[in-house]
Amino acid sequence: MCACPTPLPPVAPPSPSAVRALVGALLPQESDLRVEPVDEGGEHSTWWVGERYVLRLTLDGEAAVRQRREVALRAAIQPYVPVGVPVSVAAGDWTPGLACTVDSRLPGESAERRSVGPEGERDLAGMLRGLRALPPGRVSALGLPVREPRALDELRRSADEALVRLTAHGEAPAARVPPHEPGATEPPAPLTAVLLHNDLKGEHLLVSSAGRVSGVLDWADAVVGDPAEDVAGLALSIGAAATERVTVAAGLTPEVFRRGLLLARYDTAIRLADRVEGRDDSPLPLLRAQLDRAWAG
Repeated sequence: MCACPTPLPPVAPPSPSAVRALVGALLPQESDLRVEPVDEGGEHSTWWVGERYVLRLTLDGEAAVRQRREVALRAAIQPYVPVGVPVSVAAGDWTPGLACTVDSRLPGESAERRSVGPEGERDLAGMLRGLRALPPGRVSALGLPVREPRALDELRRSADEALVRLTAHGEAPAARVPPHEPGATEPPAPLTAVLLHNDLKGEHLLVSSAGRVSGVLDWADAVVGDPAEDVAGLALSIGAAATERVTVAAGLTPEVFRRGLLLARYDTAIRLADRVEGRDDSPLPLLRAQLDRAWAG
């Protein structure tokens, strides 16, 4: 029988006064730090702390496990990647069994609001190379989930159905390339799994005024899996053409790029159709922008 502990049930976020007391305990060397809630949803209660920090509190046992793993992962990859990753300057449990971390605040604007330039593309290529450079023993010690590659044929069928629904709603990607060539062989799943960020949305990429990638946020979904998944995330965030340049510079094969592009195109069609029909609550302009980026060119 499994001796695994019973997962902690979700709890309510702490009050502002409790958060201020927690910050005082975690950062005793600081004083008079302003504490304000971040206007975001999600599984964490997230607070700005002064100008330099972000406090993230987990609200259930599963999220606590993922956050502790994320803090360890970020520390492990920092020497290997040319982009900033948040550093945990203080961590612990804010209530028994539920983790919290005070992270350094990275500079830059979201890639949803600021474009990645040529130097930024090289930054992203270096990040992909750096993740693959982490020694296997260190990757294994992190205890990350291992994710099996997704089946492209199943996704294709769902995406084709979604495109029919989008056309009926006037939302199909008009004048765009097809997501796949009829009769073409789809890129096979890779034989080797790699360390992935696994959620490379534009909101998780911070871009400097010079177009450099100054930071990559939110490593909580990191897994060991199909390298095409990070390619797909970049296609949503910076577009198909820029993503192809990044993958070439990172030393990924054309098959991995093509597979990632198909994942991005299938995913965007399915998610936009679900949103239009009320089964997804993601911002509609964001989903349209992601579809345009993945399907362009």
